[in-house]
Amino acid sequence: MATQKYSAGRVGSAALSLLLATATMTLAARQRRLEAERLAERRLEERRLELDELAIRRKALAHQQRMQWELLARAIDDPSLAAVIDTYDKNIPAEKRRQFLYANAWYVHLFHLYRAGILDREELYRHLREFFQSPLFREYWEASKAQRATLNESSEEAGIGRMVDGLVMDLDEADTDEWWVVGNPPSE
Repeated sequence: MATQKYSAGRVGSAALSLLLATATMTLAARQRRLEAERLAERRLEERRLELDELAIRRKALAHQQRMQWELLARAIDDPSLAAVIDTYDKNIPAEKRRQFLYANAWYVHLFHLYRAGILDREELYRHLREFFQSPLFREYWEASKAQRATLNESSEEAGIGRMVDGLVMDLDEADTDEWWVVGNPPSE
């Protein structure tokens, strides 16, 4: 009888240990699931914040581009205002300098479309390849070389400028009238 009690006690103790182990594992699994859910929620919130920040940045870029266009439009319309931002060689006739300001407005417009993610690098290249069919646009690019030289060499704008310099060189060296096939558009 004492042996039966001892065995029953051992079985009861083992069952209790098994019950405690199961409860512990269940509790640990629940804690892991809750932690995973909290981590997923945190990641979702971080993604929402990133998207909000991107939307704010795009809105600010759009506003900046509108402001730049308004300022350039005033300068193009009024030579006395153009003198404030005109860094081109003073030997260039005033009418041509105004055209350069307009060419710059187009270049900046395309650059901002790229920067805002509306155009990818390849699309930007294709648009610029078309613009550089204009001799006046090429003159503008040459006349603005000193301005581009002041850019931080590691900046995105300087990188695009180097890409355009390569495009202009390819167009100059091309021995075809089919300008739309000249050069190798970059891929992202």
